[in-house]
Amino acid sequence: MRMRRKPWARPELAASPFVIDKPEEFKGRWSEAFADPDQPLYVELGCGKGGFIAQKAFDTPDINFLAVDIKSEVLAVGRRTADKIFAEGGRTVDNLRLTAYNIEHIDNVLCGDDNVQKIYINFCNPWPKPRDFKHRLTHTRQLEKYKLFLHPGCEIVFKTDDDMLFRFTKEYFPEAGYEIVEIIEDLPASHPASAIITEHELKFRSMGLPIHYIRAVLPQKESSL
Repeated sequence: MRMRRKPWARPELAASPFVIDKPEEFKGRWSEAFADPDQPLYVELGCGKGGFIAQKAFDTPDINFLAVDIKSEVLAVGRRTADKIFAEGGRTVDNLRLTAYNIEHIDNVLCGDDNVQKIYINFCNPWPKPRDFKHRLTHTRQLEKYKLFLHPGCEIVFKTDDDMLFRFTKEYFPEAGYEIVEIIEDLPASHPASAIITEHELKFRSMGLPIHYIRAVLPQKESSL
């Protein structure tokens, strides 16, 4: 369902100190966008209303987080969510940055110098029509782009409620040279990956739908002797 246009969205994003307007300008130097530039960087691709990444950033102050979504309207909701969570906890938003960008071109925003250690992909658009498969955030084409800024040993954490996307993603990861180290057909609420959940996961769990989960790692390069 398309989110209604919010006249306040763009002005609030422009005024926020933790929203990045021109992310391409930070490629290779994202550490400069954060209060502590020496911390590792975790990235959420398709952050939606921001509940997951805002809580994750608040709970993990020794990690820097970058959240990306293509829609300014939904990102503006995420900005308010982050403001609320951090204000209630008595902290400024110092380790979270939000930006609006087309994730299909994420390689214009991040590179190997950015110290990205982990990617979260939560309940992305499943693009069910075959002609649109290439737009999936877990498609082999996209996974190859992530390798441009992920170092060996770094991981991607993926969740979906969509059976077909889950089935295809199980094939996409090895096709792109990633190793699947954990795969769960129906993620239990007791699993550590369920400690902080997105708005979508809360909705799907309340409907009794299974949450599919994959954790994949970019393998270490074999040494050539």
